[in-house]
Amino acid sequence: MSSERPTGILLEELPDPTLAYTIEGDDARITETNEIFDQQFETASSGTLVSTIFDLFNESDTTGDKDPLEHLLQGDQVGIRLSGYHHRGPFFVRIIPSDDGTGYLVFSDLRECPDREEAPGIDQVSSVISHDLRNPLDVAKAHLRAAKETGDPEHFRSVANAHDRMEQIIRDVLTLTRDDIVIQPLEEVAVEAAATDAWKSIDAEHAELTVSEALPTVTADPDRLRRLFENLFRNSVEHTTAAKHPEHKRDTEPATEQPLDTQENPVVDRVTVTVRPSEDGFYIADNGPGIPPTERNIVFNPGYSTRSGGTGLGLAIVKQIVEAHEWEITLTAGESGGAKFEITT
Repeated sequence: MSSERPTGILLEELPDPTLAYTIEGDDARITETNEIFDQQFETASSGTLVSTIFDLFNESDTTGDKDPLEHLLQGDQVGIRLSGYHHRGPFFVRIIPSDDGTGYLVFSDLRECPDREEAPGIDQVSSVISHDLRNPLDVAKAHLRAAKETGDPEHFRSVANAHDRMEQIIRDVLTLTRDDIVIQPLEEVAVEAAATDAWKSIDAEHAELTVSEALPTVTADPDRLRRLFENLFRNSVEHTTAAKHPEHKRDTEPATEQPLDTQENPVVDRVTVTVRPSEDGFYIADNGPGIPPTERNIVFNPGYSTRSGGTGLGLAIVKQIVEAHEWEITLTAGESGGAKFEITT
């Protein structure tokens, strides 16, 4: 193993073919490869020039405006598409540069990726990210401003918690794009605690939560259960608050827009969300405008939203989490006319 290789990454722990390189003049030299790389490129080894690897392929393209080697020499973090080397690939290659003239090339075999027709589209992925990261990001910004003004360490802890939540959401998004939500319902989780904890990540200036002390304990994945509550709470707060307080709408939404049935069920000044036990589980209800009966059979479909600019992914994720736990979810009208999501465990 060469002493010149960059530090910080163990190549054998990476699932894709990977090489480490060090720049030498107008080229770069391979200093280390992992086993899977050696299997794909038998002729390459430590000491081989990186340009030799690029020359194996008949076609190459980058996400930048230069050829692959020039991007590598300049330390640009771009992607490279290589094809036309025997029956291998095509590959999407990521440049991971370091500041000392070393770096890595990671080769992802595009044949092992989902077909374009089967993979989630860019619009869907970006919608998931914007939808689920917006609230913890807003919470972090608010507490950071308060921390600067007061110096209270509690605000810094809240910022750190929001960042931890964003990291968890990013992992969830990666799981969602692979069309495989992994659930490990191995813990006994108190529904009351999960709901109360989830409410902390909601921007609820015009809302309040009431949680029954009689809620059950369920066998669940605690992170996913919290995610379920976050999305249902956010659905209630955003739709109801936006209808009554247009100034709290997102910038991309017309201030005059209202949910489909707002005129039938006027929205009160303050949103109240309740979590209570049911005969076979628990339910979440609000006092908002509710969802029209004609829409209730499609609210869990990806893309459904009653708001312009809404992503329509929050309830779709809720349904996936419920089904992964082998539970059931039913949408009806609550006693106050708002939405009521009943979950049977």
